Amino acid sequence: MRILIANDDGYLAPGIAALVKACEGLGTIDVFAPERNASGTSNALTLSGPLSIHTAANGFRFVTGTPSDCVHLALTSGLIPKPDLVLSGINNGANMGDDTLYSGTVAAATEGFLFGIPSIAFSQVDKGWAHLDAAAQVARRVVDHVLANPPAHGPWLLNVNIPNRADAAQAPWQLTRLGRRHASQPAIAQTNPRGEPIYWIGPAGEARDEGQGTDFQVTRDGSVSITPLQVDMTDHARLPQWQRWMPA
Repeated sequence: MRILIANDDGYLAPGIAALVKACEGLGTIDVFAPERNASGTSNALTLSGPLSIHTAANGFRFVTGTPSDCVHLALTSGLIPKPDLVLSGINNGANMGDDTLYSGTVAAATEGFLFGIPSIAFSQVDKGWAHLDAAAQVARRVVDHVLANPPAHGPWLLNVNIPNRADAAQAPWQLTRLGRRHASQPAIAQTNPRGEPIYWIGPAGEARDEGQGTDFQVTRDGSVSITPLQVDMTDHARLPQWQRWMPA
């Protein structure tokens, strides 16, 4: 067994250290993580310049790029053999609903999936790393379960969100669908020391669809949310409507 672990909070983040420790004993673990926090970078690849890879004192490799860069390099540079599993996280904060489109954590796992490797993204629901040890126990249980009960269908991609609870390791798991959020709050305008306007992206909007079976609802009720994801963004349900719209 060989496991590749990445994240988007950077190689110094407590979450990735906890995930690596949780996976000890499963086989060889390779860590490729961003040099600095790369949250919100989605599936971006750095194409405008070269990337550098360095090795930290603890053996973690860190990359001067995005989470997707990290996994892409690990899988294509020849530095390590092909892994059997790609893990990402544990993220500092939720990746649910529309967040998954922006998430570097989910993107790192998605990159593994795109290369045909089973992949899992792990996130804690609330920021601050509270009860990270319990979240790491959940991650290990999920990994143990997929290894003992491998899905029959090809490569797969899971998005796991874990409540920040001391008893998270005993919380039930529920299979979920992605909820939806309202649009983000307005950009925040400020002035830099030279009197020039600058802007910060506003906070994420509130949940719009947090109904039964969504990741929002399940984690709010204290359970671990496990959402199978896919890359195909085709609007299959409305393809017939679009076909009627096409010119004759």
